[in-house]
Amino acid sequence: MKQQSVVLRSLSVCLFGLLLLASCKKVNDATELGGDLIPPVDNINTFDTTLEVFAYNQPFGTGDTSRSIYNETHFIGNISNDPLFGTSSGTLFLQLKPQVFIKPFQFTDKNKIVGIDSVVLVLGYNSTYGDTMQPLNLQVYEIDQSSAFTDDSLYFVNQNNFTYSNPISGIQTVFPYTLNDSVKLFREAAKNQVRLRLNNDFGDRLLRYDSTNAYLSDSAFNTRFKGFAVRPENKSMGNALVGVSLADSNTKLAIYYRYNNSSNALDTAVTYFRFNTSTSASANYIERDRTGSEFAAVAGDNTPDELVYIQNTPGTYARLSVPGLYTLTNRVVHRAELLVQQVSDPADKQFTPPPYLYLDAYDTTNKVYRTIPIDVAINPQNGQITNALQFGMAGRRTSFAGKDIVEWRFDISRYVQRVANATLSPYEFRLSSPFFITPRLASGSQVQPLYVNPVFGIGRVRVGGGNHPTQPMKLRIVYAKI
Repeated sequence: MKQQSVVLRSLSVCLFGLLLLASCKKVNDATELGGDLIPPVDNINTFDTTLEVFAYNQPFGTGDTSRSIYNETHFIGNISNDPLFGTSSGTLFLQLKPQVFIKPFQFTDKNKIVGIDSVVLVLGYNSTYGDTMQPLNLQVYEIDQSSAFTDDSLYFVNQNNFTYSNPISGIQTVFPYTLNDSVKLFREAAKNQVRLRLNNDFGDRLLRYDSTNAYLSDSAFNTRFKGFAVRPENKSMGNALVGVSLADSNTKLAIYYRYNNSSNALDTAVTYFRFNTSTSASANYIERDRTGSEFAAVAGDNTPDELVYIQNTPGTYARLSVPGLYTLTNRVVHRAELLVQQVSDPADKQFTPPPYLYLDAYDTTNKVYRTIPIDVAINPQNGQITNALQFGMAGRRTSFAGKDIVEWRFDISRYVQRVANATLSPYEFRLSSPFFITPRLASGSQVQPLYVNPVFGIGRVRVGGGNHPTQPMKLRIVYAKI
């Protein structure tokens, strides 16, 4: 993590001691920030002041330890044109298996099978993030047997852990806007499906297996087929990530084949392999390339940034410094809140903000991030933030200069009161939008992972930094003198 030099910090503290005195005024009019929450104004004892915030953009990099779990939405596809954050792509890894491993042969009597009609990988579709009109090119590969892909492991979202060299489909074009259309299929009427036709020779291979080899047991099947890798091809094409659900009944491998029935007449059948929540492995790799983006142009230095870029896991964050806290004198703090406002961009219509942002503090003594003292309440038994809405994690819609934006107001009143009383030290802050965090409490103890956002991979926002000319990030304090 970047750190300011001692000289810069000393100059900042002196400067903000002067700014703090200059900015204090009596509260005698309706306020734009927190006006519905501050105490009634008596025009005598209640004042407000605004402390400037220094913001520094940072990528999480390898420090992001988020892992995918089968019951979460997984994303495939490619975002090729986000000027703020660059490109993103999603590759899906999964295993689909016979529903039972028993004799006789899985499909029917092998001697009666005539051949494959088609074999289709079907994924349960639930959402699109980005441009639904631009086509995506997808291809399916077989995961190499050398890859350690097992159902008892959880894999990092920001790492590609597997190799795959054998394509088992051609490149197929998918239009996201059509994925919720109804389709009529053999013995099935369905919708919300991503359907990827696989090579018939792969289906023939499955038909040749029987209960003496691949279908003898789950472990035997794994030695014959490790699983599927579904990845985007041509990363300059498409501008969306498509969300799929692995445990959805729509997700399956459909094997359509012809056989001679009991009357010795040619007939057609279908057999499904499905995702088994006990024995099927899964993973989702979200790849970010921020080269040439607005974020890349400002990240990783010690110059305060006018614009701040927050992206969901695998994501970015901003380090926030509020030098005015170091010179804050004793007072009664009625309200202290960090105001964060979206700075709109035309691409926001397709790439929307994440549902939640999160603010925590950096403990320089113990070199760890921790919850904001006093103001964030976590149940240590289940790891849930019990006051997430009151704390201000959910943005709310508003407008600025005639444009719809989202703003966040983080209530850190109790913590700032302790700083004013000199019973707690000033901290630097971190603003982020993680999929989950592993929070540390005031005691330094660590609780179980806490899910901040409902999904990983999607959601990003550009907000004003502390020196933005019209929408600055700022800490406003409403107080009474003692």
